[in-house]
Amino acid sequence: MDDQLITHVRRFTPVNEEDAVRIISYFSPLSFAKKEIICEQGERCKYNFFVKKGCLRMFYHTEKGIDQTVQFAIENWWLSDYLAFEQQRPSVFAIQAVEYSEVLAIDYRTQDKLLQDVPLMERYFRLLYQRAYGATQNRMKYLTDHSKEEAYRKFHNSFPEFTTRVPQQLLASYLHMTPEYLSEIKRRLKLE
Repeated sequence: MDDQLITHVRRFTPVNEEDAVRIISYFSPLSFAKKEIICEQGERCKYNFFVKKGCLRMFYHTEKGIDQTVQFAIENWWLSDYLAFEQQRPSVFAIQAVEYSEVLAIDYRTQDKLLQDVPLMERYFRLLYQRAYGATQNRMKYLTDHSKEEAYRKFHNSFPEFTTRVPQQLLASYLHMTPEYLSEIKRRLKLE
């Protein structure tokens, strides 16, 4: 049994051993090489991914040909183009492994069956999505209301593991700045 996912589910709702075994049976373990594209922009979004090990990112190609990162996921985080996944339509985002990654994947039909067969998972995903939506709202506030330096400082204080694990170019993309400007901010903050 995969204790990592069950431990995460138990942070949101009680799970007995029988349900734990049933929950795990709905998932497929997959692994991806560093920089491997898991879902191309424009492809149907087939899976919702729970990250066991590694780091994934979701991004899109802008009209200027730049990759704009919109989300990262490390251990015990979920990642998918949720709207495309739910509607089973082409994704407006691409998903890539930032480093070698091991995930538990669940496709749309299987997830729907899981939610019907193990009702406590409805609560789990509801609470999970509420937190994720709140985090997205906070991110938008910091990107629009604060200076780039303040946004970086807030991000670093909230998620220090990202600032050490994620390549600077990808982190800069996520924070809507150039890698050079991010380097400048990091240098300035080290002087304080």
